[in-house]
Amino acid sequence: MSVVKMRKSWLVVIFVFNILSVRCVLRKDSDYWTNLASKELEEALNVKWNEGIAKNIILFIGDGMGPNTVTATRIHRGGESHRLSYEMFPHVGLLKTYSANKMVPDSAATATALLCGEKTNQNTVGVTSSVQHRDCAASLNPGAKLDSLAALALKAGKSAGFVTTMRVTHATPGPVYAHSAARQWECDSSMPAGSEQCKDIARQLIEDFPGRDLNVIMGGGRQGLVANATGTPDDPISTWGCSRADGRDLIQEYRNNKQSRGLKYSVVSNNRELQNLNVNETDYLLGIFSNAHLAYDNERNTGPEGMPSITDMVEAAIKVLKKNSKGFFLMVEGGNIDMAHHRGRAKLAVNEASAMERAVRAALALTDARDTLLVVTSDHTHTLSINGYPDRGANIFGVVGPSRFDGLNYTTISYSTGGPGSFQYSIETNGTGAPHIVRQNPTVEETDSYKYEQIAAVPLDENSHGGGDVTIYARGPYAHLFHNIHEQHYVFHVLSYAAKIGPYSAGNSVQCNVAKLSVGLLFLVLFTR
Repeated sequence: MSVVKMRKSWLVVIFVFNILSVRCVLRKDSDYWTNLASKELEEALNVKWNEGIAKNIILFIGDGMGPNTVTATRIHRGGESHRLSYEMFPHVGLLKTYSANKMVPDSAATATALLCGEKTNQNTVGVTSSVQHRDCAASLNPGAKLDSLAALALKAGKSAGFVTTMRVTHATPGPVYAHSAARQWECDSSMPAGSEQCKDIARQLIEDFPGRDLNVIMGGGRQGLVANATGTPDDPISTWGCSRADGRDLIQEYRNNKQSRGLKYSVVSNNRELQNLNVNETDYLLGIFSNAHLAYDNERNTGPEGMPSITDMVEAAIKVLKKNSKGFFLMVEGGNIDMAHHRGRAKLAVNEASAMERAVRAALALTDARDTLLVVTSDHTHTLSINGYPDRGANIFGVVGPSRFDGLNYTTISYSTGGPGSFQYSIETNGTGAPHIVRQNPTVEETDSYKYEQIAAVPLDENSHGGGDVTIYARGPYAHLFHNIHEQHYVFHVLSYAAKIGPYSAGNSVQCNVAKLSVGLLFLVLFTR
């Protein structure tokens, strides 16, 4: 080995050693604590409100990314004192996540609240609470259909789009463009008898406003858009997802629509095509990268024929959208956080939350806080808990204990509810032959594995959502309007107000309406004497 290579090798060893040393030597002296607090105080004293108009709005939704998931992600990434990029945003609040008819919500109802400004019933998409689940006729009532932030942005002359790691027809992206009495109606084969008047969600995306006019659509769900879609070992046909059965190819219909309107568009399906995207020749971008949901970030094929990361998609989306001089609206969903939680796999969920945080950093690098309102939040929590009392600096996915009750160690993370794999008890007999319940000892398990399922208190078919509040982080114009405990649908109104779109557009603003009311009252006073 050459001297140069030996020196490089030693430098790598020293670098890694220094990192490990920092993680192993945790400061606890008075100066350390004082400096931490002083730095935060200085940041707080320097916060200034930005009351400019938000030219651009980016809304990140970490699906199922409750406060405990954020805490676990922070600890995993850099330790207890670490701060994620969005945790350094100057304005923070909490959102109440209940839906119109449920204490603990689903993603369709919460996404409708965030994106359309009203709380609605469980399992319904982009409609008011007058529509009950699976009531096709009620969803067709014009008064039941809600305009989304994307629709309002398009009407204001801005560009709009969304990025998701889920099917593009799934519960969170659905309210961006669709109005449906059932989140399950993603494609024709899921539509029940008697609902012929209602369009499936995939058709609404391609055929109707605002879906057909979205400048960016990226995610998964090919089998719901194209009949007879084929699978591969890396991207099989999903038995969970809807498969189109009417013989139509909605991706080709997307192409036909853009060609007939003389629009510049691109359709991409893998890493190679996305990386080679000609942004200057693309005003409309459709990227469908999988038959169903995109693969987890640690499992995806990163090669040319594989699937992009959420960061890759966000960077491409912003580059296309920011060409519009009037600005844009972009919704980004980190959906696999939720999928991993439903499987009860905490490390997998935290890794997906880390992937979304990297996408947030990419968005920060591509935008300016002076004219871009960037918001990071979640739609709902999961039932993840962080248990006492591991040492500071310990592996968040490790074990602690032993329990004073049964003498066994337990995992730092557990869930309140979980699927069959989270039921970790057995019945054994003691020396006298009496049966007793024994908890599985996690010390003999690989608890740091992406596929490890933490123990749960209540066995269900899968981990359920939680009903706790979620945190909202904001930076940019009118970010200070997130400042305490808010209703979840308040987000829609703040974003609309900041961008002066929809109900808060010029001539329809709160100030204008107050002025009109004042003039009207004055008129009554003067002419009714």
